[in-house]
Amino acid sequence: MRVVIAEDLALLRDGLIRILEAYDCEVVAAVDNGPSLLPALVEHRPDVAVVDVRLPPTFTDEGLQGAISARRAIPGMPVLVLSQHVEPLYARELLTDRAGGVGYLLKDRVANVAQFIDAVRRVAGGGTIMDPEVVTQLLARNVPPLAALTVREREVLGLMAEGRSNGAIATKLYIGEKAVSKHISSIFTKLALPPSDDDHRRVLAVLAYLDV
Repeated sequence: MRVVIAEDLALLRDGLIRILEAYDCEVVAAVDNGPSLLPALVEHRPDVAVVDVRLPPTFTDEGLQGAISARRAIPGMPVLVLSQHVEPLYARELLTDRAGGVGYLLKDRVANVAQFIDAVRRVAGGGTIMDPEVVTQLLARNVPPLAALTVREREVLGLMAEGRSNGAIATKLYIGEKAVSKHISSIFTKLALPPSDDDHRRVLAVLAYLDV
């Protein structure tokens, strides 16, 4: 798996490279600023990009904007965003194009190597990963579109937002997969997400969290 990294902190950047290479990933480029990110992504077209939200020169959203620009240039490019704090707006902006794997993790998760590598692989494979802390904070808000959901449906939607499959949700909640499917169908109905030929309704349901 070929990876491009964008991280301005030298120690963390070096640590990410070492971790990824230890798990049979090839880091084809590692940049430390926003302007260098887009050219690196377009040149190398990696299997996944691991990108810090805030990069020099302004330390605002250069990493995010570079990732979004790259996904416009190369539709579906998988991007795993790392952030120091919970910033739901960034997660929402990244998810709205609904193309390719995307992920949003707090930097603290990198300390859990197995969890980090799993997230990288799942995003590279086209999955959607949301940091549980982001989900927890969003669940704590009284978001009107979610008011019609039951407590169990909110739990299911929270796990969907983390990128879990129906089987994983069933295991986590100690219920059957058929029950999970029924809850998800009810969520789609209550959030006015009609049946479609694609698989974007899960992402759209997650976006209901972020539309605040």
